[in-house]
Amino acid sequence: MTNDNFALVTGASSGIGYEYARQLADKGYPLIIVSNEQAIMDCATRLSEQYGQVVHGLIRDLGTPDAARELYDYCHRQGWEVEVLINNAGVYHDKDILDDSEAFTRLILNLHMNTPAMLCYLFGQDMTACHKGYILNMCSITANIAGQRLGTYGSTKAFLASFTRALHVELKQKGVRVTAVHPGAVDTGLYHIPAWLMRIGRMLGVVVSPEYLARRGLRAMFHGRSKITVPFVYSKILLLLIALAPTCLLRLIRRLGWF
Repeated sequence: MTNDNFALVTGASSGIGYEYARQLADKGYPLIIVSNEQAIMDCATRLSEQYGQVVHGLIRDLGTPDAARELYDYCHRQGWEVEVLINNAGVYHDKDILDDSEAFTRLILNLHMNTPAMLCYLFGQDMTACHKGYILNMCSITANIAGQRLGTYGSTKAFLASFTRALHVELKQKGVRVTAVHPGAVDTGLYHIPAWLMRIGRMLGVVVSPEYLARRGLRAMFHGRSKITVPFVYSKILLLLIALAPTCLLRLIRRLGWF
């Protein structure tokens, strides 16, 4: 399979984003891969050599207010028509809201809300004009968790989840499929968990690999699903337990210093 139109993947220099890019290249898509890390250029070379696709690596800071417009305008000037948009770039942390720096707070707000929403808006215009396109937004099961130390992270993912659901409904009849992927724990090295504990988590199915998550996410997107949660069973159990937990219990956990 070959495709004349591009797949654009943000945050593609490692982990989940790289897996999205790799699997899309394997499906025949030429790529535009974006990251704020220099490593994105090596990734572009490696993917191009491995899959024989055109791969453009772009170093961009997507945490700035005008990042989406600048990226869109650049692609437009190059004549790159984007058929698949994967909004994967993000940062994970568990920290008290007021303990974050002002710069980091601004970064996470832009990276998780402003930039992906505006990329959907800008590239979505082109997709609806062609009556064909696919958008995947990386959300999180924390979008449903109003808990301490995840206040900023979970809230920004909640915005993206709500935005994606609305966009899915609005664009379905215009030929554009929009999907939200809500991962639980993924073995990407972001959680600072000991390797042996991560291995146990993967054996039990509580933790999934980036390759597995990307495969499930792309399958859901190409089938036009509005949302997918991975891993499904363990994530649903966790969300149910948290939903049943009263705020006084969260305060108790806080006082005891458990989280």
